[in-house]
This record gives sequence, structure tokens and C-alpha cells, in this order.
Amino acid sequence: MAEPSGDVVRAQLAAELRHWRLAAHELGDLEMVAAPAAWAGLEAYLGTGVRAALTASARSVARRADQLDAQLSAGAADLPRLRGRVLALRQAYVRAETVVDFFGDAVNTRTNPRLAEVLRGLDLLAVDAMERVLGPLGIPVPPVLVYLDKGLGASILRSGVRLWDASVSPAAAVKITRHNLLRPTSLLHECGHQIAHLTGWTDELGRTLHDVLAPASPVAAETWQGWAGEVAADVVAFVLTGYAPVPALADVVDGTTDAVYRMPPGDPHPFGLLRVLFNAALCRSWYGTGPWDDLARTWMHRHPLHAAPAEAALVTRASTPLLPQIVEACTATSMRAFGDRPLAALVDPRRVAPAELRRFADSAGPALYTSTYLQRLEPMRVLAWTVLRTLHADDAADVDLEGWLRRLGRDRTPAAA
Repeated sequence: MAEPSGDVVRAQLAAELRHWRLAAHELGDLEMVAAPAAWAGLEAYLGTGVRAALTASARSVARRADQLDAQLSAGAADLPRLRGRVLALRQAYVRAETVVDFFGDAVNTRTNPRLAEVLRGLDLLAVDAMERVLGPLGIPVPPVLVYLDKGLGASILRSGVRLWDASVSPAAAVKITRHNLLRPTSLLHECGHQIAHLTGWTDELGRTLHDVLAPASPVAAETWQGWAGEVAADVVAFVLTGYAPVPALADVVDGTTDAVYRMPPGDPHPFGLLRVLFNAALCRSWYGTGPWDDLARTWMHRHPLHAAPAEAALVTRASTPLLPQIVEACTATSMRAFGDRPLAALVDPRRVAPAELRRFADSAGPALYTSTYLQRLEPMRVLAWTVLRTLHADDAADVDLEGWLRRLGRDRTPAAA
């Protein structure tokens, strides 16, 4: 086959460039990414920040395309080199498109007005949760975008991390699963990841756990140090809402006995059984005996240690007697990350003990879900109490929680710690 002429090569390259240039310019039309009603479902400051970041990502690729088009139109002779740049442009477009589509899909979950109010309420709860730890430390709270998705577990794309196109995430994007939308305590676990990132707590907690556990069990010390990031997130959820997150967590990590003892290499999560036992130990340490003990006993009955794989059995036997020390290290040990104070000095978990929550709810009475004052000052306690109600045959709990979240979302005023 004869070699194509330079004009043919140039024309083909120009056609390819036109395609990617048009795509790059169209990527910046954010009304094509998410519906206008969905954008309207964001807090003004959040929507402005997200739109600005996505527009910047799209414009960056569009500028590259415009520069290549100008070079080609000016008769640039080095066509092989120019083609390499067009291929690089295509890769840059795909990376920017990934960013735009991720946030666009997240925003688009707010097209339904009812769901938009619930998610906006969760945005504000997340801001309040982080403010309770970060505020006393003088660390600014990042914007939060909560979105709905399928699956079992929640997740977070942290604010400030580098995205696929090397831009910086404009908000903490937190995935809430559909089955837990009205039991949204996983939101607080994900906020814990953002808090640990901004304070630098994860590494410090890992070292502390290692130092505390090493004299008794080098195996436990090494293992729990590797789990410090997920442990930190669980502890934040605990100090904010007490026992409320634990049953939801147990539902998510439950499964066959093989599954709850599984230890994949490099997995930052404690395996399911030990994670439930740790969360029960948090409650026992701060609140004494309670339903968390029944949960732990049920799990040990369902998943007896003699049925565990050898490695998981070894770690469980080494860790179980050390759970009180692990709890103390996580909640009651002073940390540089918290201004040389323990986490419990910033957020006292005793305020969300079940008995305290009951007294709080009884005192509030019918105003619990309607008072703007309580909505702004005590959203964590309202959330914790209502989630505890869902653990029993209380048909009104879900209705009350949805109504309260929607009122919180309609208020459009960030909750104050």
C-alpha cells in the first residue's frame, strides 16, 4: 500500500483534532452533565465550588486543544510529533471527563426534590460532624457532597486529594448506600477519614497502637497499626453517635464465617468479626454493659473461633484480651493531632450514651424533630437517638428521620457545632 501524502496525513490529523477539540469544549457545558434541578439541590457555596472546579478541568483540556489547532492551522511541519500531542490530548480529555462525570453523577442523584432535601440534610450533618473535631483545632471544614449509590458500604473521595486529571477535589464526596439512606451513620465513618487526613491522626494512631500492643503481642501490634486508618474512622463515628453506628456496621460486614474472618493482603479494614468486637468494646468501655454485648455474643456464636482460618484465629486470640487497651489508645490517649488532647476531650462520647440520648429525647419532647435550635446545636444527638429507634419495631422512626433530614436540608444553613 502506497504511503499517504503529507496533505492526506495532515487532513486526517486535523479531523481527529477537531473531534477531541469539540469534545473538550462540550465537556465544559455542565448543564449536560447534571440536570439544572440537580445543581439547584446543592448549597450555594458547594455548587459554586464544584462547578468552578469542573469548569477549570474542562477548560484546561480545551486550551490544549485550541493550542494544537493553532499549530496545525499555522502549517506545523512535524506531523508525527503533533500526532503524539493529539494522542496526549485524548488522554487528558479522558482524565478530565472522569472527574466531570464522577461529580456530575454525584450531583445528578439530586434530581428528585425529595431526595435532594435528604441529601442536602446529610451534607450539613457531615459538616457539623467535622466541625466538632476540626473547629477546636482551627482547621477549616471542607465542603461535603453526599450522593446516593448502590452497594453495601459507603466511601469517600476526600477533599483536597489529587483527582484523575491532577486537579484537586473541590469537596469531600461521600457515597451513601440506598439501603442505609435512613440509617446514615456510615456518613460519620467517612467524615472520620477526612478528619484523620486533615489532622494527620492516622499515622500517629498507628504508632500509638503499635507501642501499646507490642509488649503483649507483636502480632496484634503490627496488625492494628496497619488498620489504623479504618479504626480511626470507626472511632470518630463512635464519639459522635455512640452505639448507633454499630448495628449498621455489623449488617454491612456480616456474611459467611469465611467472609467475616477473611484477611486479604493489604486490606486496611479489620476483618468483619474483629471490627464488630472492637466497636462493641468501645461501647462497653464508655457505657458499661448493654446491647453491644448481645451483639458481640451473637457474632461469636454465629462465627466460632474454631472455624476461623489460622491467621485470623491467631490475630483474634491475640487481640481480644487487648481490646480495652486499644479503646483507650483511640479515645483517651492524648494525641498531637488533637492539640495534645485525647479525642474524647474534643467530642465526649458520654453525651451520646443510650441513657443520655433517652433523657435528651424525653426533655425535647415533640420539639425534637421540629426545633431549629436543636437542629443547629444537637444534630448528632438527634441522629443518634433516631437511629437507635430504628433498631426496634418503631414504624415512625424512619418517617421522623426523613422528615427531620428534609427540614435540615430545606434550611440551607450549615449546622453549627
